[in-house]
Amino acid sequence: MHIEEGIVTGAKILLSYATAAGAGAWTLKLAWDAARERGLTSLAARAAIATGAVLTFFEVLPHVPVGVSEVHFILGSTLFLILGAAPAAIGLALGLLIQGLFFAPFDLPQYGMNVTTLLVPMFAIAALAQRVIPAGTPYVDTTYVQALKLSTTYQAGIVGWVAFWAFYGQGVDAWQGIVTFGAAYMLVVLIEPVADLAVLWGAKRMRGLQGSALVTPRLHAA
Repeated sequence: MHIEEGIVTGAKILLSYATAAGAGAWTLKLAWDAARERGLTSLAARAAIATGAVLTFFEVLPHVPVGVSEVHFILGSTLFLILGAAPAAIGLALGLLIQGLFFAPFDLPQYGMNVTTLLVPMFAIAALAQRVIPAGTPYVDTTYVQALKLSTTYQAGIVGWVAFWAFYGQGVDAWQGIVTFGAAYMLVVLIEPVADLAVLWGAKRMRGLQGSALVTPRLHAA
């Protein structure tokens, strides 16, 4: 999902610093809430798991340049359902940063845009989950339709932010690359809910995870 080099340049890139700062501030708020709920050790452990997973998603899973960006299997809704919003957001931000520092330094100038594109949709599905998954339902009992709603919202958020940055940087001339990118991302929308349910199916059968500090408290208990 990385914004390609040259899409946003010059003074325009300053907006990405502002949006990234806002996303970072909200992540800190979620992290504070998570630390109060389960403790700082649990938050740090889950964030570390998320960071490792995100780096694996970026570097190991297939990813191809399409249009104005790249298509990745980020599995954002899976991270959210297993680890919680705050650890998932921290993992996305750190995984993206580590990738830029050690594997793709040419992506660092676009870090503000990329981290905004990843985090804001995460905040959206955290809010949506409160509406589509009943309060008395553990996440391991999430249905396909519920997982589809979360995944579609996350991927649509990514496509929407990529489109925003492309139009912001290149104007209406970017429309063709945006359409191509959005169409390619439909593959992710089809696959991710299945991945969500497969991981949740495994978590449901791993009784040792119940009450564990390594997963979100909502995973097994509402």
